[in-house]
Amino acid sequence: MNLVDYSHSLVSIIPPIVALGLAILSRRVLVSLGAGIVLGALYLNDFSFNHSASYLGDTIQNLFISDGGINTWNMSIVLFLIILGMTTALLTLSGGTRAFAAWAQTKIKTKRGAKLLAAFLGVFIFVDDYFNSLAVGSIARPVTDRYYVSRSKLAYILDSTAAPMCVLMPASSWGAYIITLIGGILVTHGVTEYTPLSAFLTLAPMNFYAIFALAMVFVVSWFQWDIGPMKKHEMAAMHCRGFDEGGDVDEQAKDLTDELEIVESTKGKVGDLIWPIVILIFATFFFMIFTGYQALVADGKSFTLLGAFENTDVGKSLCLGGLFGLVAAIIPVIRQRIAFNEIIRTLWIGAKSMFGAILILLFAWSIGSVIGDMKTGQYLSTIVQGNINPMLLPMILFLLSGVMAFSTGTSWGTFGIMLPIAGDLAGATDITLMLPMLAGVLAGSVFGDHCSPISDTTILSSTGARCHHIDHVATQLPYAVSVAFVSTIGFLVLGMTDSLPVAFIAAVITFIMVCVLFAWLSRRTYVPTVKS
Repeated sequence: MNLVDYSHSLVSIIPPIVALGLAILSRRVLVSLGAGIVLGALYLNDFSFNHSASYLGDTIQNLFISDGGINTWNMSIVLFLIILGMTTALLTLSGGTRAFAAWAQTKIKTKRGAKLLAAFLGVFIFVDDYFNSLAVGSIARPVTDRYYVSRSKLAYILDSTAAPMCVLMPASSWGAYIITLIGGILVTHGVTEYTPLSAFLTLAPMNFYAIFALAMVFVVSWFQWDIGPMKKHEMAAMHCRGFDEGGDVDEQAKDLTDELEIVESTKGKVGDLIWPIVILIFATFFFMIFTGYQALVADGKSFTLLGAFENTDVGKSLCLGGLFGLVAAIIPVIRQRIAFNEIIRTLWIGAKSMFGAILILLFAWSIGSVIGDMKTGQYLSTIVQGNINPMLLPMILFLLSGVMAFSTGTSWGTFGIMLPIAGDLAGATDITLMLPMLAGVLAGSVFGDHCSPISDTTILSSTGARCHHIDHVATQLPYAVSVAFVSTIGFLVLGMTDSLPVAFIAAVITFIMVCVLFAWLSRRTYVPTVKS
């Protein structure tokens, strides 16, 4: 099928802009994504309805079938979502979530503590961003619910600890992918001063957005600063749950169980929640190493931990780890002799609870394919090329990568396009700015992906928190944009001084100024808190 080439045309950005604009204005995500997909198909096929219909059919088919076989990546993520939905429902049925919430209320005494629990869990579970958002959401949601933390605030915490941690850690699916790309760039430009791993570790402190996004989560959680739309959601969370400092745990526990229509057992133990999640985490980590080891052996290479992560099958590892977690969640239910038909009903409810997120994800993947064919990324990348002062390039690459990731909904796709461009620009202008430019791309990609309504990580963060997708996008935007401002200053100073300490100090000063502004904004309207 011959598609129209828009790689040098402003038209290439129209479908993503339409999808993003409609999603924000109408709050109807599927309709908005569908409009962007159809519009892109029409543009690509010169408004031929027959060719556009054929193109859409192929695009939908490719979601499930690729290269003559099953699209293992897409289907493994869908299967993992279903497995995690089933596991979460079983944890509720066994009474594990109720028992954990009751235990947590004896250890975690404040709303602040509930938010910090979610933030710390997000930092420690950094193997994969998908896994992070969904697993941490399952663990933290019962606790944050009981301390009147809005689901939107939980989604913000999940989203702001998932990708930022993954992009900083070499022992993660993100780290392995980035190290592989950097290795090729270093070889292309004859840079022998760094190995791919040492280059990654050197530029990690330059990733201002990831670092200060994590810092912002903890600062906001500690000081309980709610600004913009988040303030409304935090107030609504307390009022709709009948704000009462002395609330009974059993009464407060109704929120999640009513939502899923599951009769919660009164015989649950804390371990009925903890052990399935722990087993899921360690099993996933094990299978990521094991599948990477298998790939290394197949290629005749020796085993290294980094090599295993570079070659791991993330989708397969998530599914296998998820199955182990599911089995571990079934054991307490069987031990309590809960009726078999109730177990089957609960498994169906858990799977069904994920169908909405899966549908949005399928639409997001579809528009991602359309945007790729529209060459949106290639068009945006041409903007940075030209007669530009090299000192400004780290900042410009940060901003451009942010726009690209926001428009395309993918940080990994932005990495693939922009990292080689950053390498070429450094080679053609100032090779000493190679790492700052690469760091600008990494930071900008995470920022854009963080804010984008069509990003799969944004979708899965709202899924993990069980909040409305557009509510999550709207409430976290002020925090994300503020951190992006801090990062812009950092990259500007880094490019001008070529000094990481000076740039980091400048970013820290800017971050403190932003925090002062947040403190002032949060005091403008009184928001009651629980034992804060």
